[in-house]
Amino acid sequence: MPDINIQHRLGRFSLDVEFSPQNQWTVIFGPSGAGKSTLLRIVAGLIQPDSGRIQLGGRTLLDTVNRIYVPVGRRSIGLVTQQPALFPHLTVRDNVAFGIRHLDRDRRRDRIIEMLRLFGAEPLADQPANHLSGGERKRVALARALAPAPDFLLLDEPLAGLDDDSARDILSSLLSLRVRLLYVSHDLAEIWRMPADVILLDSGRVAAVGPLQQVLATHRAQLLRHLSL
Repeated sequence: MPDINIQHRLGRFSLDVEFSPQNQWTVIFGPSGAGKSTLLRIVAGLIQPDSGRIQLGGRTLLDTVNRIYVPVGRRSIGLVTQQPALFPHLTVRDNVAFGIRHLDRDRRRDRIIEMLRLFGAEPLADQPANHLSGGERKRVALARALAPAPDFLLLDEPLAGLDDDSARDILSSLLSLRVRLLYVSHDLAEIWRMPADVILLDSGRVAAVGPLQQVLATHRAQLLRHLSL
């Protein structure tokens, strides 16, 4: 049985997907409007679908037939959206601390430092979040999402709008982690060398599933032909 099986309608758009993430990294790839962000929000628990089932890491997070719905805060999932939603009135340190307030003071302090250091954001610790650049906000959002040590990390276009050096730094940090990851992108160049499987979405449906370079080889060839014209 697939780990993720979802049916959901939003106006004229319908999402009907079924797949089982096998790799540590799974990329959700497709054009704008394919349903990538909607899918991620459903997995995170921010949207309750019309019907379906989600099971990750042996835990059932959603089963509409059996009326199972695990709330957002109990899914052990970290989410970073395209526009990171930090708390603007808090410092970077307090933003990262938000999801680990249950830890004692020393463990919380050490975890904050560890996560900020991982993403090169340690010098920003005492900065107010509303003073950060776009790239800095993404680094802090990643640190905050990972601080509680989630079982699954969901990333929606995490490198969009970043300069090449920042994108490489963040990707290198992500690759050093052992967390399972769903990574949404429509940028073939960004994901091409990732050690990932891919779910190719088209108009709310799964068009193909498999090793990334194998599934997207045709897309890459088309892109290279276009660039050579």
